Amino acid sequence: MVDISARQRLQLLAGGAALALTGCGGGDAAIPEPIIMAPEASPPPVPTPPPAPVGSLSEGMLRNTFRNNFSIGTSLTANEINANNLSARIAREQFNSITPEYELKADQLTSSEGEYNFDAADRVVDWALENGMSVRGHALVWHEATPAYFLEGSRNDIRERLEEHVTTVVSHFRGRIGVWDVVNEVTSVDIFNGANGVGPDRRSGWFNAVGNADYIDWAFIAARAADPNALLFLSDYETENAFKMAWTMDIVRRLLARGIPIDGVGQQFHLNLSTDPAAVMTAIDTVENEFAGLINHVTELDVSFYQDPGSCWQSGVNCLPDIGPNAPEDMLATQAQIMRDIFTGLALRSSVESVSVWGVRDGDSWLNFVPAERYNHPLLFDRDGEPKSALLAIIDPAYQI
Repeated sequence: MVDISARQRLQLLAGGAALALTGCGGGDAAIPEPIIMAPEASPPPVPTPPPAPVGSLSEGMLRNTFRNNFSIGTSLTANEINANNLSARIAREQFNSITPEYELKADQLTSSEGEYNFDAADRVVDWALENGMSVRGHALVWHEATPAYFLEGSRNDIRERLEEHVTTVVSHFRGRIGVWDVVNEVTSVDIFNGANGVGPDRRSGWFNAVGNADYIDWAFIAARAADPNALLFLSDYETENAFKMAWTMDIVRRLLARGIPIDGVGQQFHLNLSTDPAAVMTAIDTVENEFAGLINHVTELDVSFYQDPGSCWQSGVNCLPDIGPNAPEDMLATQAQIMRDIFTGLALRSSVESVSVWGVRDGDSWLNFVPAERYNHPLLFDRDGEPKSALLAIIDPAYQI
């Protein structure tokens, strides 16, 4: 049925009256042509507006704050890559680099020699690229994510297996992943013995199976051959500790002296509320001042609300009590000041090209489960996706902590 408007009805009535008058007149009267009514055009559909930015932060504010300094990254898992996930939405709105949190580690890609499953890793990588973000490959070699079969057989067997793995993974993502953490956490952790500690190389399963740290060389050489355009990094944690950083530098010097293709050092800063930001800057400066052209990346950054004793980390005893889901204001303020000081310092250092926080929202963090299961608040967004004072402090110099 045609929907006729009031204006059209008047036109029809007028036309009918004219026909009646001409019918009463002489035969010479002209008969008006019939009025053909066309239905009114339907209004164009109203486009669905894009979703409003999460929380009170305008879209892109975080990444745009540092667009002239470094990329801003975060970690996501394949399970978080869906339209309804709040962390993925925040990541898309505020970050420009993604690190798959687990999906690129060896034990997630393969459990049997020669058999690989890239489905989960591809899901994260493709999502990031579709949203205009770069991807960090983490990590090709890590002792805690090494299938047992990698370390079986002779030294030569291990080398061939490692080279095959690195070649397979880097080749699969060639052109999609531009930065790789080639080796992860290979520096000695014997820092509590100070100058008497055993270093610089971590006595991991890789070191023990090979007999020395040559596996590091093999991994870098294979990665460069598989993708000559990718940037290759050694990544390690607690480099704000002077002993740990000195050992890390020993390893880097050794690699450079032998012509091993390394482009930069990734520094993991898993901090707490007593951390002095100056120690973080010293670690960055140590690389920048000695190695002209070597890149600094902050690969994992968070600030825990707990400073547990070693016994908590080693055996789960004497861990600090749970502070609960609502972080105390004084602790939030301390965290905000630490983050402000760190980001201010990083922005002043030309060697820093990327900074990644290890998770989007507080509820995503590994620190809710390690070394004990309890509420932690180590990131820039709270559990509801609202920007915390730590985030406001780094994007707004005038923000009062």
